[in-house]
Amino acid sequence: MTPPREMRAAVLRGTDPRLEVMTIATPRPRAGEALVKVTACGVCHTDLHVMRGEVAFPRPAVLGHEISGVVVALGDGTEDTRGLGPGDAVLGAFIMPCAHCAACERGRDDLCENFFRMNRLRGTLYDGESRLAMPDGAELAMYSMAGLADYSVVPLTALTKLPDGLDPVSAAVLGCAAFTAYGAVHRAGGLEAGQSVAVVAAGGVGSGVLQVAKGAGADPIIAVDVADDKLAAATRLGATHTVNSRTADAAAAVRELTGGRGVDVAFEALGNPATFEQAVSLLADGGRMVAIGIAPAGAAAAVEITPLVRRGYTVAGSFGARTRQDLPAVARLAADGHFDLDGLVSRRFPLEQVDEAYRALDQGEITGRAVVVMDELQAS
Repeated sequence: MTPPREMRAAVLRGTDPRLEVMTIATPRPRAGEALVKVTACGVCHTDLHVMRGEVAFPRPAVLGHEISGVVVALGDGTEDTRGLGPGDAVLGAFIMPCAHCAACERGRDDLCENFFRMNRLRGTLYDGESRLAMPDGAELAMYSMAGLADYSVVPLTALTKLPDGLDPVSAAVLGCAAFTAYGAVHRAGGLEAGQSVAVVAAGGVGSGVLQVAKGAGADPIIAVDVADDKLAAATRLGATHTVNSRTADAAAAVRELTGGRGVDVAFEALGNPATFEQAVSLLADGGRMVAIGIAPAGAAAAVEITPLVRRGYTVAGSFGARTRQDLPAVARLAADGHFDLDGLVSRRFPLEQVDEAYRALDQGEITGRAVVVMDELQAS
């Protein structure tokens, strides 16, 4: 398949938090990279933080950091160490490890120095250049693989094959919502079968945590949120109990549900100081709180020191999973029926309505996860 010379992309420019669909040149991959024809891209709150200016990132930029698609070409000089080639249906994860820094060499893809230094700070890939350009030739920053476009350049380290039988549109969310959940549950959380769990904020990532925790054998699994529709969806996705913290004291309710103990592991999936503190308040003695949600720059939460010390709490951050090891595991989890993509993905938008998708997310109108679909016929 020969890609066209031009493609559509959703561009963030200026100071307004809005996306504009523009026609730009189709990018070309370099060594170690693949050009992917994007099938779908997830709609994530982290993109929304960038759009609002709450997370610093260069503009103009193309966002979108969890994709499904088909490999069209590999860059010249690419040494295939991933078993991927043109025609393969793939998933792309938002953490794109360089494979060469000290963190990557010890298997900590989630801490890749070059990913944070080059992509997250400068909007480039690892040679210091973006693969995208504005119509006038000016550089166009890439947030991860810049998946809100018809085509995307992705390092091979961030790709895995899409298992047979999975819907390629819904499967896009495996690269962030499920991938982030997997890292939180199995890496930072160290969750064991039979342990009790609370998930504070049952949105897209929180919904993923519920499913991965269920697959790991957690019991009970308590979803905490302020929206009844999200709590109803949480029950369908694995929660054994729900607590509306707008109408109930969440800490008291969780302790009642756990025989007065609290939970072994609490996950905070919003990135809000109040929910961060709330998640800590739900812990049993020796419990672990895993913070997943990204917060605006400078946001801080208060954790009371003496209970932290006397009760042996652990507070850990979890940005994502370890891409080369864990993205294939996430794909297998979904293929084996332990991750309900159809239940998680509640809305589909065509690329032309991408700004509407993020407005709906901003207004709390999306339960679970939405996706942006490049083929309008698949968006219905």
